[in-house]
Amino acid sequence: MRIMVTGDLGYIGSVLVPKSIERGHEVVGLDVGYFKDCNLTNDSNGYKRITCDLRDVVKSHFDGIDAVIHLGGLSNDPLGELSPNITYEINHRATVKFAEIAKSAGVKRFVYSSSQSMYGVSDSDAELDEYNSEKNPVTAYAAAKWSAEQALNKLNDEKFSVVSFRPSTVFGASPRLRTDIVFNNLVACAFTTGFIEIKSDGTPWRPIVHVQDVCQAFLAGVEAPKTLISGKAFNVGVKNGNYTVRQIAEAAARACPGAELTFTGEHSDPRTYKVCFDRIHNELAEHFKPEWDLEKGGNELMRFFEDINFTEDMFRGRQTVRLAQITHLIDEGLIDSNLRFIGD
Repeated sequence: MRIMVTGDLGYIGSVLVPKSIERGHEVVGLDVGYFKDCNLTNDSNGYKRITCDLRDVVKSHFDGIDAVIHLGGLSNDPLGELSPNITYEINHRATVKFAEIAKSAGVKRFVYSSSQSMYGVSDSDAELDEYNSEKNPVTAYAAAKWSAEQALNKLNDEKFSVVSFRPSTVFGASPRLRTDIVFNNLVACAFTTGFIEIKSDGTPWRPIVHVQDVCQAFLAGVEAPKTLISGKAFNVGVKNGNYTVRQIAEAAARACPGAELTFTGEHSDPRTYKVCFDRIHNELAEHFKPEWDLEKGGNELMRFFEDINFTEDMFRGRQTVRLAQITHLIDEGLIDSNLRFIGD
């Protein structure tokens, strides 16, 4: 199958592309290039790439494309709050227009990388499911993701299958690593400084999932029978994939023997929620078989850091912190206030 992967030069895309090629798919990448220079390795897969802002996509970009896996967009709450209007423009308006053009061009499947952030802050101890749990997005990023998912669902029909995957917070090694996400951040901090400091008491809950398992879910959206995925949404995570912050921090400390772990309790953290993953494990059981847990992922990150001689400057710098990279591009006059490359 010929798959277009948007955001192929991002954290997840840099893992998904080689995984897709290994599975026998032909890949066409489409990315504006904000993070193209954030590669920590020299890996090159030699696939076809299109450098294009999502807002500028045209019908000819989809020539010969059978399916789209749409990862592209502004990737987290801090980036979203940098410019809420631009976040809505890219993550909602441009995403929906992109899907409409793909549909008109004859693309058969559209796999959308949605987000669990749409659930917002939960005051319940119950696990949140895809359809019955209230959606309460509290950030520009979350609101744009949820509104886009709803609009994309309206495009679903017999000829154009739309499926939305809502990943837990992702962790694990990638050529374009992010350290602004929780487990990667804690292991990187332990590796580069020897310390992990948690400012809460560690009791809030977080669902997290390995990047390789997330990529497996996206590929299930391409490879599973249409009847299993069309018009549906799936939370993405492993069984028992909800962890307290304390459990996550302790796993990071175990990955880096000798690291000092402290919980100061000085800040309360209202962001606590658990997510239910029964749907993906029941309905896509033949296509989604996650293989990673915190222990395996922590050991992988440690090997990765050792192999690339990872430093504290890299941990805290723009190569691995997405907001820092976007701020750098703005400060250097490379992109404007609308996050468009100057001169394009």
